[in-house]
Amino acid sequence: MKKLTIWILFLGIQLSGYSQEILYKTLENINYYTEDISKTDGYIASRCVLDLYYPTNIQGFPVVVWFHGGGLSGGEKFIPESLKNKGIAVISVNYRLYPKVKAPKYIEDAAAAVAWAFKNIENYGGSVSKIFVSGHSAGGYLASMIGLDKRWLEKHNIDADNIAGLIPFSGHTITHFTVRQERGIKGTQPIIDSLAPLYYVRKDAPPLLLITGDRNLELLGRYEENAYMWRMMKEAGHQDTALFELDGYNHGGMAEPAFPLLLKEIHRISNN
Repeated sequence: MKKLTIWILFLGIQLSGYSQEILYKTLENINYYTEDISKTDGYIASRCVLDLYYPTNIQGFPVVVWFHGGGLSGGEKFIPESLKNKGIAVISVNYRLYPKVKAPKYIEDAAAAVAWAFKNIENYGGSVSKIFVSGHSAGGYLASMIGLDKRWLEKHNIDADNIAGLIPFSGHTITHFTVRQERGIKGTQPIIDSLAPLYYVRKDAPPLLLITGDRNLELLGRYEENAYMWRMMKEAGHQDTALFELDGYNHGGMAEPAFPLLLKEIHRISNN
């Protein structure tokens, strides 16, 4: 553990590319839909907001758009402590939740938030070519959906292939269990349809790093469906898909040890 801590501190310096002290600022509750859209729906106005944590005295830094978990029916945005003071920006996103909305509204929200990052992050000093999309559980599902199914970002005139990397933590790759619940389908019935990341396996997708907890401790089939995604991306000819299983960690506990892998992936891609 001591070695890991030292490595993380070193990585934070390397990610920034600067040796001086880096200063940070947090902006809260920024609406990521336009004012015209927010005015039409009170739930959008209150729920479709993001927080931006960013360095203020360096330029060209990487950005992580982070989606919280909660089964698409709960959860709140937060800036992960493990991503602070690492020379990167973090955009933490709230999105609309079931049962107030149903699919694909939360996917639309995720795409709108990522589109906000592409259209605005340079105003804060970030690099539009270093935008990474990540999240835990339901957040990992949303990250994969908008990164692999290009139609969601196309609505905002953004090519999903411009995402620097997709890094879902223990996300569904089949159709999410809440989407199945909305349709009256039991949780043990797997579905792969147009609302499943696996439906959009393709060789030209952004780099994909899949991370799950221990297969014996994870939620039902979560490791196995991610392993299938890994295999099918390889079969499709995708050259940059990797899969990590974190032995000894369950679904909720796997996030913290996954953050160093996320930071390492940002460093690898940003410095290529």
